[in-house]
Amino acid sequence: MKRYSAIAPILLLTVVLLSACGFHMRGSTAHDNLPFKTIHVVIPDSSAFGIELKRSLRASDETRLVSDPKQAQVILDILGEKKTKSILSINVQGRAREYSLIYELRFRVRDSKNKEVLVPTKIALTRTLIFSESHALARENEEEMLYRDMQTDLVQQMMRRLAALKLPAS
Repeated sequence: MKRYSAIAPILLLTVVLLSACGFHMRGSTAHDNLPFKTIHVVIPDSSAFGIELKRSLRASDETRLVSDPKQAQVILDILGEKKTKSILSINVQGRAREYSLIYELRFRVRDSKNKEVLVPTKIALTRTLIFSESHALARENEEEMLYRDMQTDLVQQMMRRLAALKLPAS
């Protein structure tokens, strides 16, 4: 019992210091809310990126995803989505040893009057994939996993950019 009474003040002090440091989880502060009430997203329904983006928008507390652009306060146009894979290095036999995976996304945001709020913007993410012929199947799975990870990262970056938008006064 004596041992616990000596540790208790240290634990209490640690908890107080951690709670006072100002740390907040992403999405837990007021500035993470989107500055508009309704949004329409122009992207094909079959796009995996579009599905994840719409899921994130629906999770927003005060913003509603609408299917009709006339009802939207802002319109998000996905202008292009491109995945590329290029050889980064080769081994002594002349075979690919490393690949560079690139996921690019171009988008813009317009208001209800068709005026651009955010000019066409490009986000590009890159990951390196080390290739081994003896583990070819595992590398294919790793490549898919890296692209999914980049897709999630793109959605998060886009949500942060949307949260930082300054809409003109109506």
